[in-house]
Amino acid sequence: MKNFKLHVPFPPAGSQPEAIKQLVKDRPGRSTLLGVTGSGKTYTMANVIAQVNKPTLILSPNKTLAAQLYEEFSLFFPENKISYFVSYYDHYQPESYLPAQDIYIPKETKINAEIERLRVEATASLVNRSDTIVIASVSCIYSLGSPTDYRDLAFQLNVGQQITRTQLLQQLIFIQYQRNDVEKASGTIQVFGNTVEVNLPYQKEKLRIELFGDKLDSLEWVDKHNNKVLRQLDNALIFPAKHFVTTQEKKDAAIKSITTELDWWLPQIKNPVYKDRLQRRVNHDLEMIQQVGYCSGIENYSSHFEGRKTGQAPSCLFDFFPDDFLLMVDESHIALPQLRGMYAGDRSRKKSLIDFGFRLPSAYDNRPLQFEEIEKYFKDAVFVSATPGDYELSQSSSVVQQVIRPTGLLDPEVEIHPRKNQLNHLIERIREVKSNNYRTLVTVMTKKSAEDLAEYIEDQGIKVCYLHCDIKTPQRTELLQKLRLGVFDCLVGVNLLREGLDLPEVALMAIMDADIESFLRDKRSLIQIIGRAARNASSKVIMFADKVTKSMKGAIDETNRRRKMQQEFNEKHGIVPKTVTREVKESISSMQKAIASASKSKKKKKDKKVLNQQELLTQIVSLETKMQKAAQDLEFETAIALRAEWQELTNQFEKLINKK
Repeated sequence: MKNFKLHVPFPPAGSQPEAIKQLVKDRPGRSTLLGVTGSGKTYTMANVIAQVNKPTLILSPNKTLAAQLYEEFSLFFPENKISYFVSYYDHYQPESYLPAQDIYIPKETKINAEIERLRVEATASLVNRSDTIVIASVSCIYSLGSPTDYRDLAFQLNVGQQITRTQLLQQLIFIQYQRNDVEKASGTIQVFGNTVEVNLPYQKEKLRIELFGDKLDSLEWVDKHNNKVLRQLDNALIFPAKHFVTTQEKKDAAIKSITTELDWWLPQIKNPVYKDRLQRRVNHDLEMIQQVGYCSGIENYSSHFEGRKTGQAPSCLFDFFPDDFLLMVDESHIALPQLRGMYAGDRSRKKSLIDFGFRLPSAYDNRPLQFEEIEKYFKDAVFVSATPGDYELSQSSSVVQQVIRPTGLLDPEVEIHPRKNQLNHLIERIREVKSNNYRTLVTVMTKKSAEDLAEYIEDQGIKVCYLHCDIKTPQRTELLQKLRLGVFDCLVGVNLLREGLDLPEVALMAIMDADIESFLRDKRSLIQIIGRAARNASSKVIMFADKVTKSMKGAIDETNRRRKMQQEFNEKHGIVPKTVTREVKESISSMQKAIASASKSKKKKKDKKVLNQQELLTQIVSLETKMQKAAQDLEFETAIALRAEWQELTNQFEKLINKK
């Protein structure tokens, strides 16, 4: 049965038909799609998914590119389920300990409720539907909870079944739904007499359950905004509200296992301070788990809850897929090194926590997958990149080249200019490009250089902006949109190759310090940078350098090789290259708006009432009491938040006293 229905806005062209045919033929196995910038790699991926007809995971190196892919695949597959799975933290400060300074840094997080909902929606779709495509960032290799428990704890409701309201609520609360009759957020339930409404994280509508005595009378999908009944149901399957869910039996077994590990580890700690610290902390955590089912930092005990042996790989998003699924790694030259490096960084941080009595050794097992563990999921994998790395090329049974663009556009011509008078030459070329109503990108080596060069260009009367890692994602998107609209004529950046830029208006790419051999100026990086100018028929690339390095020569030779192939194809088929014309759309999609809205809502603060001296003093004393209790209970995050509030009120009180 054909599960995936591809909406075909245009037939494959250029190198696409042959690439699609070869990639489909090579399934299952490992393949590399070496597609030049602007050759339509995403459309090729969509065609392969439609023909292979399997649940698919697409890995992206960051949230920004994942969001772009989500939007594109939603258009390609409007009748199928496209899910988005990235880290749900707006802010994340991991727990750590700095021995040299004797500083303990508690875990500090700010969770985005909309991303959390999208993550649960992704896993629920994988369990429930075979036509699911998940767009995920590389963070998906972190521990996620057991897919077996997630499936097993889902329960079905049928109209006419015998169930009391108390039994229904107990089942919902057990799988992490929270009763909240005021805030109707995702994962909450509201109760109105014999009516229970459930805000399922994976569903746009809410589920209304009507009871008549001890019998389930009706099930309805209801619009969350206007309470309009959309559809009557005969049955409904309810999945857990969160990924980390477990049974009572496993919770009891985990408590016993944690206690056993504590008894084994304590005698091995020689320092009495570290020993006392660990004993108090673990005993407090055990009490919390026993009483309320969770504790701060419960993920550090994940191996006990899942019954994993020491060193055994944790469950992650991969495990929610069936055994036979298609994996695609976009921008693999970036994503694979990221996957390879995550485990070592996590283990290094955990070592200090364990050595100094903050965590049990089992905390090591709350970790991302090691690369060797990830490789077992490469049974049917396609690595996608314009500049694939050595791993992809050596591990793939076939390397499929996609060099000919559907538009007939050629790789840009590359010029080399000496550094002498380079700024004068750059300004002259920017003005020339501007006169043709096109834009310029300039890439430099450091953030300071980007800011200084942008300031110099602005002094010459050119509208310019700069882009580097300190500019947050929403601002980047806005700047790029303004560049396309002509609000700016030039954009200066540090590492433009990682932005996944699609800018047809760019007709000049200037590379400063091209002859400095480094990560930012190696062959792969230079090819990526050159590709930023490959969507305009008039585009040129200038390398400012006093010598031709090995990397420069390699990048120029590869660009000329591709350009020659493209020219020959165009001449043979009578194709005239045309600049890509693409409407400048709204900077963010509805999904990104919802995510941004969820982030902003957390930052909103209630209007503060102006307090008099006595009221301030009363609140300060109350906060001190709460702060001391939180510290005694080892609730360090709560204590820190209370201390910040206490400090603010204390400052207000002192200002009030000084005025008098």
